[in-house]
Amino acid sequence: MIRVRSTTAIAFAAAAALVISACAPADIVEPNTTVQASAPAVTRSAAPTPPPDPRPAVTWPLTGLDATAASAAELARPALSVKIENTKQARPQTNLEHADVVFEENVEYGISRLIAVYQSDYPEEVGPIRSMRPMDRNIMGSLGGPLIFSGAQKRFIKQAKDSGITLIAQDVGSKGFFRTRDKASPHNLHGYLVEFQKQAKGAVAPKEQWAFAYPGSLASATVAGKDATTIDLKFSPYSHPHWTWNAKSGLWLRYEGDTAHKTAAGTQLSATNVVILYVTTKMTGAVKGGISVPETLVAGKSGNGFAATGGKYIPVSWSKAGQFDPFVIVDAAGNAVALAPGQTWVELMPTNGEFATKVSFS
Repeated sequence: MIRVRSTTAIAFAAAAALVISACAPADIVEPNTTVQASAPAVTRSAAPTPPPDPRPAVTWPLTGLDATAASAAELARPALSVKIENTKQARPQTNLEHADVVFEENVEYGISRLIAVYQSDYPEEVGPIRSMRPMDRNIMGSLGGPLIFSGAQKRFIKQAKDSGITLIAQDVGSKGFFRTRDKASPHNLHGYLVEFQKQAKGAVAPKEQWAFAYPGSLASATVAGKDATTIDLKFSPYSHPHWTWNAKSGLWLRYEGDTAHKTAAGTQLSATNVVILYVTTKMTGAVKGGISVPETLVAGKSGNGFAATGGKYIPVSWSKAGQFDPFVIVDAAGNAVALAPGQTWVELMPTNGEFATKVSFS
């Protein structure tokens, strides 16, 4: 009987404990009963691959074109600035189509003469080579290389030599000149670029002279310019070149008057960019042994003009701090004008002088 009562008491006590537990308030939490949920895993998509840089790893400084395949020796070549004749008797010129940059300047009697600059490509020969003018040292001074010519007034040679540039000329004993048989003298003097390079002691590759757009379709004129199919330039009644836009090739094609301006190889001259700079001139005055000639003023000067790329053109302003400083070309907002990679012709159009000049777009 005693054992039975003990068992019953124990069972009654256990049941009472269960009832009390079931009736406990809901906000009472027994130790070690909290369950912590795991934070959901965060899934992030991979960052998009940035588009490849359209600018080549290595570029030619005067054209902005891809130079990654060039050798170290080729990249180190100096810019050779060669005076090229542009009269009817001198055309067709030899290998003018290989120049990186060509400057066209007004000289006496209403004719134009060219400074053809070679750096990315050295053709075997160029010509016809003619005489130097007083403005040439200032036009090409920022390129760092030699000025190559044949003949000049002694005062102009002295000015150029005293300014510190290297002169390579037939009449000062330089090597590499020869005459061809296809034209009459003096329109047949040619020269070997490799021989000229050997005489350019200490000259190094030039620095980039202006900004380039990558891709070329983002060139300043192409993006914001007015349409043009023809650029008509009138230096004088005797010098009347013009450029026609060729959409298929993406180039401006050059004409002298109504005739395609072709080289000795039969190649029509062309340019990716045509830059027109309005300049002033002054007469040098005659001295014993030298006639008065017009001098284009660019060093320490500024002015207006146009830049044409991609079948369009925009107005620009230009300045050149000194002989050894590059041309700085900006748009109406003062931003650097970006050209498309390729060959560039710079037309230096006088605003004064013996003949009235004119530039028109159509």
